[in-house]
Amino acid sequence: MPEAAQLTDLNDRSREIFRRLVETYIETGEPVGSRTIARGLEQALSAASVRNVMQDLEQLGLLESPHASAGRVPTHTGLRMFVDGLLEIGEVSAEERAEIEKLHEDRDGDLARALDHAGETLSGLSRCASLVFAPKREAPVRHLEIVPLNQASALVVLVTEDGSVENRMIQPPPGLTPSAMREAANFLNAMMVGRTLSESKDAVGREIERRRRELDATARALVEAGVAVWDGDDASEPDRLLVRGRANLLAGAAADDLERMRVLLDDLERKRDMAQLLDLAREGEGVRIFIGSENKLFSLSGSTLVISPYMNADRKLVGAIGVIGPTRLNYGRIVPIVDYTARMIGEVLAGRGRPRRDPARG
Repeated sequence: MPEAAQLTDLNDRSREIFRRLVETYIETGEPVGSRTIARGLEQALSAASVRNVMQDLEQLGLLESPHASAGRVPTHTGLRMFVDGLLEIGEVSAEERAEIEKLHEDRDGDLARALDHAGETLSGLSRCASLVFAPKREAPVRHLEIVPLNQASALVVLVTEDGSVENRMIQPPPGLTPSAMREAANFLNAMMVGRTLSESKDAVGREIERRRRELDATARALVEAGVAVWDGDDASEPDRLLVRGRANLLAGAAADDLERMRVLLDDLERKRDMAQLLDLAREGEGVRIFIGSENKLFSLSGSTLVISPYMNADRKLVGAIGVIGPTRLNYGRIVPIVDYTARMIGEVLAGRGRPRRDPARG
């Protein structure tokens, strides 16, 4: 399709035929014939007249014939033109809204589980595979607590300023006393609050050396255990990609799409460093749609990626959520669902650690 070709280059008749063909294709997944289009037009046109317009649209690169049949499907270029100029965005239904708003229940829990729940919800509502990109967190520490469970184990609870909560099990040193527990927790809070984990480790290490004689031996061992529990693999945790609903890709694929969807599934299994997802979302506000080869991550699959960033309480972009599937997605329905889910994650992050709102008071 020539670069100069735009939706405005189409007359009203061509635009209406093109719109109806794309909508029918998205609904059925099958090539659309001229007779099908002619029957649905408000203005009476013969199938032959519709066929002539479809041929013109094919010459513009907006349609193609996948087989020898007379039916046509939109090209990726045609889908892009449809999404940019003709797509009618629907509303999130009351039922869908209620399902997404259940994410508020995760506000005080583990952030990873909350994001996984968001992905599961989005996958179920969209009937696609959902992608949740959760980058490595480097938020400053707000509070640390050490909770004894029994003589052989204790729980370290770490709360960061972005509202995330992490729990790790440790083995306390023998002979632990309540006073040593309090001393260790007080020491760690004094050293870690306002610092990221990587900053805290260096600062705590230096302070332990400086105050080695002052710290009780068991308290010192507990301090070291409490910090070390985030050391190693977890401290250098890579960006995480949470994928839910892989089966939806195959279940919703037409026969011709099955192999491409299998390629996409292989891509999802192999790719773990997905920082590019955040780059894609960062380039614009709200939901973004990448069709076919526009999607650099999965260009071989002929897939569509619908993605939106989500923000923390400070309105800083911290991750992205979206769906991926065949190019014949129901864009008008899925785009608002992705957008609302992303905004709900932002509300969850902004509300972590705050008192719950009273539903009766709104």
